[in-house]
Parts: sequence; C-alpha cells; structure tokens
Amino acid sequence: MTHILIVDDVPQNLTAMEALLARDEVTILKASSGAEALELLLRFDVALALLDVQMPEMDGFILAEFIRGSSRTRHVPIIFLTASPSDPARSFKGYDTGAVDFLHKPIEPRVIVGKVGVFIQLYQQRLELEKRNEQLERSLGLNETMMAVLTHDLRTPLSAIRLCADRLLEETANTTLVRTASFVRVSADRMARMIEQMLDFSRIRSLILTLDQQSGDLGLICEEVVAEVHRVHPDRVINLSTDGNLQGSFDEVRMGQVVANLLGNAVQYGEGTEISVNLNGTRADMLVFSVQNAGRIADALLPRLFEPFKGAFNPSDGLGLGLYIVDQFVRAHGGSVHAENVESGVRFEVRLPRGTSQQPNWESL
Repeated sequence: MTHILIVDDVPQNLTAMEALLARDEVTILKASSGAEALELLLRFDVALALLDVQMPEMDGFILAEFIRGSSRTRHVPIIFLTASPSDPARSFKGYDTGAVDFLHKPIEPRVIVGKVGVFIQLYQQRLELEKRNEQLERSLGLNETMMAVLTHDLRTPLSAIRLCADRLLEETANTTLVRTASFVRVSADRMARMIEQMLDFSRIRSLILTLDQQSGDLGLICEEVVAEVHRVHPDRVINLSTDGNLQGSFDEVRMGQVVANLLGNAVQYGEGTEISVNLNGTRADMLVFSVQNAGRIADALLPRLFEPFKGAFNPSDGLGLGLYIVDQFVRAHGGSVHAENVESGVRFEVRLPRGTSQQPNWESL
C-alpha cells in the first residue's frame, strides 16, 4: 500500500484533496498540523508529502526542514501548496527546504493528479528496486557461503588424492606409470592452489580475512618461494637480485602468496624464458620488488588485470583470481601493485610500506 501525506489546517481542503487523489492501493494520510504530520511520518513510509505553507504554530517550511532533518524521512518528496500570490522569494525558500514543486491555489485538478501519479510510480519503482537488491544480496551471500563451504570441504578428499599420488610416484619410479602418477600429482597441486584462491576470495568478500603483521625479511620470503618454484620447474631460469635492507612489517604468509602468484604467472606466461626477480630496499620508507618475464599483456586486458575472475591472461587458464588476490593483499598492507608492458616483456612491480598498517576493510580497498 502506498501512502500520501496531506497537511493542511483547513478540514475542507483535506477532504477535497482526499477525494481528488483517492485511488486503489493508495492510502491518504491527513494531518491538520505539523506536529500531527510528524507523528504520521514516524508510523508510515510516505511516497509524497503535500504541505500547506500557511499553517499556525508550524508552517510548511518549518515542517519541511524537520522532514529533511530526519534520516527516516529525508527522501520523501515535498510539494508545497499555497494560496498566496506568486512570490519568487517564497518559492526559493520552499526549494531551499527541499521542495520538488510549488503549486498555487486554486490548483488545477489534472495538474495535481498527474504530479502525484508520477511520484507514486517513482515510489513503487524504488520499492521494487530495493526488493530486488535485497534478493540479490541474499543470493550473493548464499553463493559466497556455499563457495566457502565447498572449497573448505574439498581440501579433505584432495589431500587424500595428493597422498595417493605421492605413493604412486614412489611405487612406479622405474615403470612406465610414473608419468601418469606425475600428471595426477601436478593436477592435484593445481587444484589445491585453485581451492586456496577460492578460499581467500571468499574470506576477502566476507570481510573475515585478517593480517598477522610482524617484523620480517622480504628477501628470505622471496628466496624460499624461488627455491620452491625451482623444485617444481627445474628447467626454468629465475634470477633473484637484492639491494639494500629488506626488513619490514608485513604478514609473511600473505606476502609469500603475493610472490608465489606473481612468479606462477611468470612461469605460466613467460614463454619458457628467463624470469627476473628484483628486490630493492634502499628506500627508508618502502620496499619495492618486481617480477619480469617475456610476453605481453593485451592492451584491453591491462585495466581489468586485477579484477576477480578477469585477471587471467587466457580465460581457459585457471580462475583468474591470482592477480586479484595479489592486489588485495598488497593494498591491505598499504601498498600498491602495477603491471606494464616493457621493451623486454611484462613487468609487475609491488611497492610495500615498511611500517605497520591498520587492519584492512576488505573490498572497500
């Protein structure tokens, strides 16, 4: 039901306006004073308020200021009705107090009916939009909850698959089946990374992922990640260079994920060529590290590179969450990450403040 509020100190005017505006699914609320109107506004959600300007004690302008001053009613459209001659000064005052229109009595019935009809339609459309937004938010919340539960529960059977793959690798070391066992292990590792990315995405979206910032050495973190990548890809050349003091305050686990994701991208899209990792700690306030490899990022993709599910160089390769997670983790530390095409290939650069930052407000970053 849609409610229209009419405020006038003359009973006959209230009766006439009620008869003029009455229609199905519309309830007319009548008030003979500003105080009575405020009481009705506290009880009902109103689509439109028609206020007589000239009323004792509280005139229409003062009432409009009260309406605009409340968070509950400031969205209510106001049309002023007055029997006074047209006065630009009064009209300006009415608009200053939040009026959407200013009508002079006697009012042409077709004019007021048409204007009220427009605001009723706008109000009903707003309610429908709010309802759809609520449904969408519930659906998104349910989807994210299901994703979090699913990815969490998938880790148990996946752990069993990885253990079995390790056992098969040992037992088939000198047989033709070792290649098949290796494929199983590689695929299981890839699935594990995807699950971890989905869990991180869910935590970020749910605003429950926190940072454990402690003093650490970014150089040691990079050395460990590079060594791990070497074990998985012994044929790839990764040059790690460091300069200056690499001590800082950060979440070592999350920064390890940042480095691992950037190196993983370089391995996957670096066309089998040399990868360069450079760490610079010569600045007093900031740590800078970069990962560079051969290749090129499409110009159309660069602006969307760090968006969720859109950051993959090729839509068929993984979930496209790796670079989104890199961006969120770095920004949560108060830093920034930047990607660009350079003459020798693709370069990702991360700038990380040395000091401790406050816990992030995820997704508002």
